Amino acid sequence: MSFSAITQDLQNELNSNMPQIRFLLKKSPALTFTTINEISAKVGKKYNLSLSINFPERGKIEDFESYGTENIGMVIDRFRKTFPIQRELIKSKASEIFGDAQIQDAYIYEGKEGVRVVLDSGRLDILPASLHVWGKFDEKVIEFCNWLLTNCYQLKPGVKGAESEVSS
Repeated sequence: MSFSAITQDLQNELNSNMPQIRFLLKKSPALTFTTINEISAKVGKKYNLSLSINFPERGKIEDFESYGTENIGMVIDRFRKTFPIQRELIKSKASEIFGDAQIQDAYIYEGKEGVRVVLDSGRLDILPASLHVWGKFDEKVIEFCNWLLTNCYQLKPGVKGAESEVSS
């Protein structure tokens, strides 16, 4: 399944619940955060992954238009410590799509690996178990995340959940 399809599904669910979300926000931002992430979790469950929305800046939860278009995390296989493809391939694809972005190894410890892509508009933390997008999705971010879900996380269109076995 593609990143764009999952995030579109998330946006649709959030939009259909927007009256309740706006009402809750007047009462309690904490309760609103919980509700938004319950909706995200329900969408993620359809794709056999854990999906969450983050609000890294104070007051960001009040930006209704941004829900599902930025600052999300996807946990695909929480037990995976290494990528099923070469880390250099991920870095090469990031360089191809983003050009002069900072692309670096990250989280390399205890047999784990990761890649961080730092963009002018945010960053992507790509770990064997999860993908975290910090910032607004643009066409390049969506293209790269679609590629990651198919080639790195092995989520195929029409197939819910990762096809890989749990690795340790």
